[in-house]
Amino acid sequence: MTDGVVDSDELLRRIRLARDWARQQEERRTDEGTAETYRVVREVLDVIVDPSHH
Repeated sequence: MTDGVVDSDELLRRIRLARDWARQQEERRTDEGTAETYRVVREVLDVIVDPSHH
């Protein structure tokens, strides 16, 4: 039973898509609190994608 199981390349692709989405949301928000939330999400995803840069 392998339903829902993804390989590491697919997982990384999905994380990068989520990071890019968070960046877009951050740029679109005029509310500083909301933009900050998306920035934090993006930063966490950045660390997951490339821990050496943090």
